Amino acid sequence: MRNLPSLNALRAFEAVARHMSMKLAGEELAVTPTAISHQVRQLEESIGAPLFERRVRSLVLTPQGAALLPVLSKGFDAFESALAGIRQASPRETVTISTTTALAARWLAPSIASFQAACAELDLRIHAADSPVTIPGEHADVAIRYGAGHWPGLVAEHLFDDAYAPVWHPRLGLRDPSDLRTHALIHSEWQAKLRNVPDWAAWASVAGVTLTQRQDLKFSDESHAIGAAIAGQGVALVNLPLIERELRTGELVAPFGPVLHRFSFWLVYPDASRHGGSARNIAAVCDWIRALPRPNVNALLRDGEQREVH
Repeated sequence: MRNLPSLNALRAFEAVARHMSMKLAGEELAVTPTAISHQVRQLEESIGAPLFERRVRSLVLTPQGAALLPVLSKGFDAFESALAGIRQASPRETVTISTTTALAARWLAPSIASFQAACAELDLRIHAADSPVTIPGEHADVAIRYGAGHWPGLVAEHLFDDAYAPVWHPRLGLRDPSDLRTHALIHSEWQAKLRNVPDWAAWASVAGVTLTQRQDLKFSDESHAIGAAIAGQGVALVNLPLIERELRTGELVAPFGPVLHRFSFWLVYPDASRHGGSARNIAAVCDWIRALPRPNVNALLRDGEQREVH
């Protein structure tokens, strides 16, 4: 058995070392700079040595990092060359998953490495859109939809429930709902046609508080609303399963409710009679999705308790 660190961590280090930038490495690997930083620190802990000297506005490779980089780069180049040869020798099929923009960025994209291991013979395309597309169709073979779970002609398997609550960077220091009056509210504009959506008006009604008008922030994409909250720009009402890592690390806190539960995320696909020749591929992708770790809302609420800023 090979005693090697996480492949994701090695890829993150190699990308950061090439670009000398967490941000550019994150763009290349389709994850956030924070996730890249976390993976690099995991690698450093695994090997027991620092790989970068972190300065105020720059990164510098340590001797250990400088020794590791060429070895990794050569290895990844060899992998890439070998895989390219295999792809040319055998045509590959692509399966497309359609889901919301936020879920694609914050739940599916970080799990792509596990897809490559589970479905090595397939290419994956993620179609991110907040309005449902036709299945099966040009844009999707499988979908993860947000709603009540009723789509005629399609099979819908429950994945996990939503849980909307106010969240913010801990330095804002809110203690109870009355503190919301002095902070900007961050809104996610709903694109999907759903009734009784979990927005700030619905939350205020359940909480029994009055939200005063102020210079709030509005985003068409929940991922951007989450990013603004992480940056300390205000208080966002977001789906806690999408910020599992940030609640665990303390980048965001959710110390008070109420928590709104409106809808769920569902794995949606055509019944077997409509799969056609792609039935095996669709089944493989569905199996991969079913195997992904599901967010634990109760654990998320515990992780979201108020923390002190040091």
